Amino acid sequence: MISPLRIWVIASNTVREAIRSKLLYALLFFAILLIGTGVLVSALSYVERERIFQDVGLAAIRLFSVGIAIFLGVGLIHGEVDRRTIYTILSKPISRSEFLVGKYVGLVLTTWLQLAIMSVAFAAVSFATGAPIDLAHAAAIGLTGIEVMVIVAVATLFSAFTTPLLSSLFSVGIYMLGHLTRDLRQLGAQGDVEGFGTFTVVIHRVLPNLESFNLSLHAAHGLPISAAEIWLPVAYGIGYAAALLCVAAYVFERRDFR
Repeated sequence: MISPLRIWVIASNTVREAIRSKLLYALLFFAILLIGTGVLVSALSYVERERIFQDVGLAAIRLFSVGIAIFLGVGLIHGEVDRRTIYTILSKPISRSEFLVGKYVGLVLTTWLQLAIMSVAFAAVSFATGAPIDLAHAAAIGLTGIEVMVIVAVATLFSAFTTPLLSSLFSVGIYMLGHLTRDLRQLGAQGDVEGFGTFTVVIHRVLPNLESFNLSLHAAHGLPISAAEIWLPVAYGIGYAAALLCVAAYVFERRDFR
């Protein structure tokens, strides 16, 4: 039986290990720097300076959040195996599934912490420049957190059975395709090539639809956001991440570490 307490112990230890990474702080520094640079970029325009700044800022938050998620996720298992600590951990009364889920929860909490810091920096610069901040921005950043949760699950799945390099390549590939699945489906529906439409539908259903988490345009340009545009992606993201974790746990339970 899976124990939430054992999962939490692994998760809290993972957070402590992750925040010691110097590269993590480097990524966070460049994210905040890019958010600040958005002010300079917007200054080059004579119109809609606030919207240009917020476009740049929200894009920086999404890009670096995903970068941190992949950076942390791909080394999820490899680091433990490389240091041989996984043998000590799994020799204790803890299942492989509990270990994997604990590591996942810890990495999600770490990425959300970094996301919160970037959000505070974005809000501070927005207030300093007079750019408006409302609930739409909170919704956009919140859905970025759900997207990050899915990306960490993707990286966790690949790290359960392959090397960090391959995990990085696969995770980046899934991220890029995940933002194109909707366009690919529309392209397949309009195309005349036999079988291509079916292929794009399968791709759209199997790969994560990451573009559904992107409300940056709505937030930056003051477009209306319906409740369904928030809770549907949240439910979809949680369900997709849970499904990936189930597959990752199944693979990890059968992995031979000898």
